[in-house]
Amino acid sequence: MIRKLDIISKYSKYFVRNVRNQSTRPMCDTISVCNRNYPTDSWTNITPNILSYQGRNIYMKKNHPLSILRQQIVNYFYKTFVNPKGNAIFSVFDNLAPVVTPEQNFDQLLIPKDHPSRSKSDCYYVNEKHLLRAHTTAHQVDLLKSGLDNYLIVGDVYRRDEINATHFPVFHQIDAVRTLHRDKLFKNNPELEIFETNFKTSPTSFLPIKSSLKCIDQTKQPCHTMEAVKLMEHELKTVLVRLAQTLFGKDIEYRWVDSYFPFTQPSWELEVYWKGEWLELLGSGIMRNEILEAAGIGNTIGWAFGVGLERLAMVLFEIPDIRLFWSNDSGFLNQFKEEDFGKHMKYKPISIYPQCANDLSFWLPDNMGVDDFVGNDFNDVVRDVAGDIVEQVSLIDKFKHPKTGKSSLCFRIVYRHMEKTLTQNEVNEIHSKITTTVEKRFNVKIR
Repeated sequence: MIRKLDIISKYSKYFVRNVRNQSTRPMCDTISVCNRNYPTDSWTNITPNILSYQGRNIYMKKNHPLSILRQQIVNYFYKTFVNPKGNAIFSVFDNLAPVVTPEQNFDQLLIPKDHPSRSKSDCYYVNEKHLLRAHTTAHQVDLLKSGLDNYLIVGDVYRRDEINATHFPVFHQIDAVRTLHRDKLFKNNPELEIFETNFKTSPTSFLPIKSSLKCIDQTKQPCHTMEAVKLMEHELKTVLVRLAQTLFGKDIEYRWVDSYFPFTQPSWELEVYWKGEWLELLGSGIMRNEILEAAGIGNTIGWAFGVGLERLAMVLFEIPDIRLFWSNDSGFLNQFKEEDFGKHMKYKPISIYPQCANDLSFWLPDNMGVDDFVGNDFNDVVRDVAGDIVEQVSLIDKFKHPKTGKSSLCFRIVYRHMEKTLTQNEVNEIHSKITTTVEKRFNVKIR
């Protein structure tokens, strides 16, 4: 599932921009992603910097904070759901290739055609027909079609986003699905049904809803009986509260908040009270029946949830900067041990290195206004040139000249290396390269 955290509802804050900036796509006919060549086109916007993170699999490295949480969650599901022989019934998929189609990432999950999350300013497209998954839920229908009814997906996901201590273009999610056929759900009450008697399945109903037709009824989907929904809701909430207690302690205070996702109805977010504030932990809900129909599954109901590993790890281990997860510094990595989970593991700063901040101002082309410039395009250029030494990028000024009508922007770029002190001369050299690249890439004039 997607978050706010990882949640798709965050995109309601966005509006569809008129993307007139020049593309950041490679100047070649093909691009290699996950050892496969893809043709490039006008949609291609993956940068070399983003490609450099593929295959690192930090969420699988023993004693890495993300791997510790991954294993805790997997172990919890292995122990919670077992068959009569005592074997775990949840399958785990942690090496699925991140390249998916728009159908997998959006259409199959009923995400509207006009939803801002589909835009080039929010996703990394390989080409018009492929992109790097924006959430692990992109594999949901394929796994359901393969016959699986209980599974976890773990993997890296990609979003074009702002640059600061809590956002990174590559992060990791765990997604879970559990479905139950009527015979299992009502094994003790065979007279009950999952579907209302006047409901008829229709494969043609598998169409993304329009934004104006959101399923906001938190009671149930029209097709489901109240008995079926309440049983699944009870199991889902019981399982996830116990998961929260496993991670945060048995006395953790929690609450459920109604939410909206295109692929579940009703939907909820689980929040826990942690160190004086409510923390949004995960998104969940009863799976939309259209998704099950499209997978060829009948007389079945399901629930799903998704959680982002980085934000969870930053909270539990008090890690202040999301870039640290990619560090190879032994001083960072040696602080965490899987066997010590639950013993109040807390990140201890290796050292506190000073920040260096430089501003970059430029005039936009004559036919471009400040709202036409896509900030994520600028962020990708900064990442490509400077890599991970950029701690934050923020737009600090917009200006329109009263006489000429020309518009200008000013960005502040904060540099800080995670493993050494940067000199101002080093920063100035990198900043100069960013300036030159921005000037050429976007046809702007430096102020």
